[in-house]
Amino acid sequence: MGAWWSGPVATFLNTDPDRIGERLAHEAGRRRFSSEPQQLRAWATQLDILRTTLTALPQTAGWQILFEFPIPRLGGRIDTVLISPDATFVLEFKVGASHFDAAALAQTEGYALDLQDFHAGSRHHPIIPILIATEAAQPAQTSPLLLGSGVTPVLKCNATHLTALLSDLAHQTQYSIAPMHPYEWEQAPYNPVPSIVEAARLIYSTHSVADIHTARADATNLTLTSDRITELLENARRQRRKTIIFVSGIPGAGKTLCGLKAAFGTAEQDNSATFLTGNPTLVHVLREALTRDAVAQGQKRAAVEQRMESTIQSLPKFRDYYVGRTAECPPERIMVIDEAQRSWNADQAIRKSAQRPVRLTQSEPAHLLDIMHRHDGFAAIICLIGQGQEIHDGEGGMACWGDALASRAEWQIHASPDVVSSTPGLTTLPPSLPVQKDPCLHLTVPMRSLRDIATPTWVNAVLNGNASLARSIAENTSLPFRLTRSLPELRNALRERSRLTYRCGLIASSQAKRLRAEGLGAELAHMDSNAVAQWFLNRWVPDKDVRASDALETVATQFAIQGLELDFVGLCWDGDFIRTGYPQRWQSRRFSGTTWQTVKSVEKALWSLNTYRVLLTRARYETIIWVPEGNPDDPTRCPDTLNGIADFLLACGVEPLAHSETLHVVENCLLDV
Repeated sequence: MGAWWSGPVATFLNTDPDRIGERLAHEAGRRRFSSEPQQLRAWATQLDILRTTLTALPQTAGWQILFEFPIPRLGGRIDTVLISPDATFVLEFKVGASHFDAAALAQTEGYALDLQDFHAGSRHHPIIPILIATEAAQPAQTSPLLLGSGVTPVLKCNATHLTALLSDLAHQTQYSIAPMHPYEWEQAPYNPVPSIVEAARLIYSTHSVADIHTARADATNLTLTSDRITELLENARRQRRKTIIFVSGIPGAGKTLCGLKAAFGTAEQDNSATFLTGNPTLVHVLREALTRDAVAQGQKRAAVEQRMESTIQSLPKFRDYYVGRTAECPPERIMVIDEAQRSWNADQAIRKSAQRPVRLTQSEPAHLLDIMHRHDGFAAIICLIGQGQEIHDGEGGMACWGDALASRAEWQIHASPDVVSSTPGLTTLPPSLPVQKDPCLHLTVPMRSLRDIATPTWVNAVLNGNASLARSIAENTSLPFRLTRSLPELRNALRERSRLTYRCGLIASSQAKRLRAEGLGAELAHMDSNAVAQWFLNRWVPDKDVRASDALETVATQFAIQGLELDFVGLCWDGDFIRTGYPQRWQSRRFSGTTWQTVKSVEKALWSLNTYRVLLTRARYETIIWVPEGNPDDPTRCPDTLNGIADFLLACGVEPLAHSETLHVVENCLLDV
């Protein structure tokens, strides 16, 4: 990966601009990008402006200039990057533009933030994004505060004033403590960590996870697991066998990415795979995101939607269709099941389908195994297992799959040792099954959390009630959690952090019924495909779309957010999961009528605990937890009860959200490559 043209500023000034323009046009053609006359004229104008500007600057000795520097995660290229020993300048040109529109500002800042997050050469010096609308009136603006690193607000400039602006910024940033070597900047590691939606787009277009990295060198686990799945599938295909592969991992480690790669990588070859999920939110969001991409590239929406419906399917609809048609064999020979531990046990399947046109007679795993067994020869099921994420009554866990496989000896079973136990349990396969154990099928490195790899361990300690262990973890890491007791403070902090590019949103348990008294009664309808797609994909800034997550009006529950993520999360904690007793422990409650009722069922209490595990692991950067202060006149919002939750979280190492917290949040979130 590299710029289409790069070199020292001195070389740029001594090179015929026509030769540089020809090189840019050649690179565009080689990559099958458009190089229309309009684009060629824009490059020519841009080169002229930069030649005039840099000739007049006295400080550019040793500077480096790069044209069309790719940002794969955002699907774009930075027009120009200028590297001095003391700063990185991100220049986005809008040739002929007479105003600075919001979309262009968001684009410019997005490029700068991406460099800060994922480019090792951009970690320790200021990144200054500048939007150049060549024909606009020069606006009055405040000079940015340059504090050593991080992304400044986007500066606006026209063509005439670019020399003066760059000269002033070069003077302000001069003489940093540890100067960069500009010529080395382009060679520094660039390891983008996409969100699940961005990753789906990337995998769908390339059929690979090779470009999905983390900022840590030990995250080769994702590629190893993906390659091992491919190898097992090829072996089973060659041997004409039935095989089932269980891929497990900690929250946010990339299980869904491996599944999408398996589905997309084979679906384009011979239409032999489908990605199934019982999570309607994931279906809606991934389908709509990929459809929007394809339509933007000129494809017809109806044809794209039809293709998406076969590649990403609702598990219940797929199941019911083939249970009701016992003689019909699905065209797909590979079935990828997301969050397979959430499949219904037999009692739940029979009860829930009793009044439906298609009645189930056994557990979901048993039905799915029988459906795929209709294939003559090769068939495969890839089960993606989110350990500790069963969040609803009737979810059978791994034990349910074990029961179904015990009477179906034709299936060859592959799983990581983590999901096989010497004693029977809900979350593991029974020891009696002939499982071929494979450590490569367990993902251990968190991909979602960009701030610290200790987040899942800390969450486990908190939910286990082990405050001393949680605090010990917090003291040795940069814990990506903050606590506030004020809803306005929560919203303000999220808006400040999300800026123009990052996504934020409010989430809560589906049992958080008394948040209504705090003004949070609007819950995202996770079965409404349009509402879900709008919440996750539309934007409050710059579009002012009140349906978007970052409008901070609608709250998503665990059913809507599981399997997806946001950059910054506002977790609204209610009285459905509290600290009580002596010694204190977590207690699950459900609101019924006018009072809270204690959950006495061990199984239902586990669903509640796992709900908060899901909610606590949805953020890529930071989670701000809001615990209401309560009302002494309302027994359903007892201040002492809510204070107990807040006090325990503080004891676990969560820092209070400062009232006037200076927002250099993201740069403090990131780890060096």
